[in-house]
Amino acid sequence: MTEDISDAPASENGITPDLVKLALRRVKDPEVNLNIVDMGLIYDVRIDGSDVSVDMSLTTPACPSGPEIMKDAEDQLKTLAGVGKIELNLVWSPPWGPQRIEPRVRAYLGF
Repeated sequence: MTEDISDAPASENGITPDLVKLALRRVKDPEVNLNIVDMGLIYDVRIDGSDVSVDMSLTTPACPSGPEIMKDAEDQLKTLAGVGKIELNLVWSPPWGPQRIEPRVRAYLGF
């Protein structure tokens, strides 16, 4: 289970997990037109100084939009002031499922 990343302290340059998630909310899965944070595709955010590391998944390993989503995520993280190295780790465990979708969005979608 993933820890609550919103409780992590800010780095010395002000980068927080919440700020990272805010930037990642601008990245949409083009197949469903929902952002990757609400979709539950962001598993963990780690900050070390100015470096940001994100564990994320896709809806399926064969997701045709995977490369586009990964590039958009990196591009959005680069817009954050003070960000150094960006590391996006594509993980498959635990596998993504609709239960990872933000509850309010899941209700809107009828899940």
